Amino acid sequence: MLDFPTIQTNFWDAVAAVPIVMVLTQLLKWIFHIPKKYRPTTALILGLIISVFFSHRHSLTAGLFMGWFYGYSAIGSYASMKTSVLTMISKWEKKNKLPRVRLFLKKLFLIKKEYNTLPD
Repeated sequence: MLDFPTIQTNFWDAVAAVPIVMVLTQLLKWIFHIPKKYRPTTALILGLIISVFFSHRHSLTAGLFMGWFYGYSAIGSYASMKTSVLTMISKWEKKNKLPRVRLFLKKLFLIKKEYNTLPD
């Protein structure tokens, strides 16, 4: 019979790990210019590393399971946040007929070429 590990979640799992994976993924993206197609894999690897070596080092199975959770939660949270922000900007621009928000973001992120959506 297969014994599943007991995985106890705590404050770290619930609140801190996923945002840390998101922030580290963004930093690595900006520093190393990681191509778009490898960014989800980067988040997953960071989640696995953090979980296996730091938060669940007592059990490899628990570390792998929770690392997968950290990585995929960070990927989903980022995608959801980006979609929400783009939708809010688009609605605000249509309502007020002013592209000021997009111009502000271009200056903030030093965007040089024209995009229909914000860059990743």
